[in-house]
Amino acid sequence: MDIYTLDFETYYSQDYSLSKMTTEEYVRDRQFEIIGLAIKKNNKSTKYVNDPGLIKRLLSHVDFSTSAILCHNTMFDGAILSWHYNIKPKAWLDTMYMARALHGVETSASLKAVAERYGVGIKGGEVHNAKGKRRADFTVGEAERYGEYAKNDVDLTYKLFKIMGAKFPKQELKLIDLTLRMFIEPTLDLDLGLLEQHLEDTRDRKDKLLREADITDKKDLMSNQKFADLLRELDVDPPKKISPTTEKETYAFAKSDEGFKELEEHEDDRVQSLIAARLGNKSTLEETRTNRFIGIAKRGLLPVPVRYYAAHTGRWGGADKINLQNLPSRGPNAKKLKKAIIAPEGHTIIEADSAQIEARVLAWLAEQEDLTSSFANGEDVYVKMASRIYGCDEEDVTKDQRFVGKTTILGAGYGMGAEKFAVQLKTFGFEVSPHESRRIINIYRDANYKISKLWRDASHMVGQLTNNRKALFGRDGVIDIDTSNKALILPSGLPLFYEDLSYKDNEYTYKTRRGRNRIYGGKVIENVCQAIARCIIGEQMLRISKKYKVVLTVHDSIVCCVPDDEVLLAQQHVETCMRATPDWAAGLPIDCESGVGKSYGDCE
Repeated sequence: MDIYTLDFETYYSQDYSLSKMTTEEYVRDRQFEIIGLAIKKNNKSTKYVNDPGLIKRLLSHVDFSTSAILCHNTMFDGAILSWHYNIKPKAWLDTMYMARALHGVETSASLKAVAERYGVGIKGGEVHNAKGKRRADFTVGEAERYGEYAKNDVDLTYKLFKIMGAKFPKQELKLIDLTLRMFIEPTLDLDLGLLEQHLEDTRDRKDKLLREADITDKKDLMSNQKFADLLRELDVDPPKKISPTTEKETYAFAKSDEGFKELEEHEDDRVQSLIAARLGNKSTLEETRTNRFIGIAKRGLLPVPVRYYAAHTGRWGGADKINLQNLPSRGPNAKKLKKAIIAPEGHTIIEADSAQIEARVLAWLAEQEDLTSSFANGEDVYVKMASRIYGCDEEDVTKDQRFVGKTTILGAGYGMGAEKFAVQLKTFGFEVSPHESRRIINIYRDANYKISKLWRDASHMVGQLTNNRKALFGRDGVIDIDTSNKALILPSGLPLFYEDLSYKDNEYTYKTRRGRNRIYGGKVIENVCQAIARCIIGEQMLRISKKYKVVLTVHDSIVCCVPDDEVLLAQQHVETCMRATPDWAAGLPIDCESGVGKSYGDCE
């Protein structure tokens, strides 16, 4: 398969640039103009073309259906190829994504940084006087220098691919391709009418909250000092706290502050209305995102921006200023945006979610056979846990008791202590005493002693890894240790990094961009379980994609689009793929739940 490495240079200005706009907005904008294209076939000499007719002719003479396209940040260049030239290659490749996976998300994946890491050459500096210039504005000399700059970028990208590609898992290359196609080759549509109505409803709801609180100027709610004055007018002392950054007293007006949360249930209805008005009007995310969706709906189909290897554990994440990973499912705006994401005519959306995937991986990795068997047999492990906690028969477990059991299974599995567990329960409206919290934690640890051992083994591994020594933990052959890079090697073949791992002041920490993070046995196991779950989800996506188009992944769920006349067969196929156990995970009980609908919101 031929590999075409390429890099588009495009017009940009002070206000029209990727730093101010999303990729979708930029590439679909009327101001968009290609300045030139640098392109390389395999290891041949790189060409630079800056005539629009020649670019179109050059691209039309290539059979991309049997070729791969390689870029550094393929989401951008691929969007241009797809949306302006209708080019759909056999495979999309991306050295930026490969670098993130191979070297960790805490290190820069810019072309400059990765080229320096591998010593393949030096990326050129910013082209002088390019900002605000149309193609016709460049002199012959300027155009030549621009071309040399672009050709160098292409040469660096190709060299990096040859080096990184030699050690990059082939399955992960397929996942990069699949991830990029979600954006570059969009399938899903948007309901413009529903979005416009939602925007109007959101604004009306905010205005109603202002009226109920008797507020005429929204700015009075946004200013902490003015808001404090409004509270005093109602004979309420504004709650205070000590700022962790300044160590000075300040207003406790964050929605997570205990003093502020208490005001939500104040005996004076006027205070409740004031708090509701602040909470409802302070957040602009819903309006901003809805407006952005409306813009996309007017321009075309929905490119789904999902970032490959976005998190420390390798999970996918939101990208391009549109985070489809956290669309609201609860509250006043529940599912409104999800319902606006619709299947194209003649198609249906299927969403399948891996049931309790992390809890299952944890039990399997620890070889906690009784818990693994309960999962495999389809038993309600939350009810079983609750019956242990409350000393009652499983059939007598109440809904609230089951919720406590669920929180215990999902929360205590990574070594959470009694104090933190009590806080977690409180966030869900369950008050427990310190004694009761300790009792529940001890019940969990006694019942799942192999999981507790797994934390201890992981703690030992951290100590050994700090000293460049190898110590394995969990099931044989699942996780390997790379002592030289302070990394755990996952079943995918990719690393989970703990850069600059060290021991100081009685704790282990590793380096991140935001400072040093504490690491311990339970945290390692949490990281590993999330990373293994991600490996499984990746395999599920590839299985499904052999027959149906995967259009989105969110946490542990996979969303695909299928023809209407194949819905039942497609749903069966998707569930079969989701329940298949990877070759390296014998004995891991995997299950899923799925839903179908004409909109994404209807699938849940």
